[in-house]
Amino acid sequence: MIHPTAIISSKAQIDTDVKIGPYTVIGDDVVVGSGTTIGSHVVIDPYVIIGSDCQIFQYAAIGAIPQSLKFKGGKTIVKIGDKTLIREFVTIHRGTEFGGGITEIGEECFLMAYTHIAHDCRVGKNVVLANNATLAGHIEIGDHATIGGLVAIHQFVRIGDYAFVGGKSAVVKDIVPYVIVAGDRAVLRGINRVGLKRHGFSPATMAALKKVYRIIFRIGLTLNEAIERVGAQVEPLPEVNALIEFIKSSQRGITR
Repeated sequence: MIHPTAIISSKAQIDTDVKIGPYTVIGDDVVVGSGTTIGSHVVIDPYVIIGSDCQIFQYAAIGAIPQSLKFKGGKTIVKIGDKTLIREFVTIHRGTEFGGGITEIGEECFLMAYTHIAHDCRVGKNVVLANNATLAGHIEIGDHATIGGLVAIHQFVRIGDYAFVGGKSAVVKDIVPYVIVAGDRAVLRGINRVGLKRHGFSPATMAALKKVYRIIFRIGLTLNEAIERVGAQVEPLPEVNALIEFIKSSQRGITR
């Protein structure tokens, strides 16, 4: 199941049922889990860990050194979770010594063609990155988030769980969970009602999140005043608490 033209380091650990296509190159200290399929002309550089049942299409480049002038060649890694789908020409760079040392993609993600994930990014599980989505360094994306095509995200930005970023958006501040944003620069467009419904959120939870959204973003209160009012007027559901904690922990400020 390994094409004879593939070049694979003797120091790589490839499970016995992995399929590898023609002219693919796999470097030292790469680990590939059971059931994974790697297409033709893929380059996987050293220090990459790929989970089970992943699919990697032709011309993807995974594990190249980061595009950082401060990088000094340390042993940093890329880690890709099980059942993740990586399409053509996706690029994923290793972490840096000063940024945590790891670029990590969660389980069951879908990275469409030409996606770029830079050094030290942390992408949660079940995340969709559409064509040409571009992540600068040190970005965190929560579980079940969707990033549209041609989106550019500034370094150190955080995207919350179940957020939806519309195509061609430029994102420079944190995006709270459960919302839709779009535009250059990205601005809030409302609660991600369709996405939440598809993921099985209850009507009561969606109603509470809608109320939180209105208090924080629609009636002109300061952020501290809005958070106090949410505490007094909205049931402290786990999703409500998660949204408030996300805001409190923001370092770059939140998209309004």
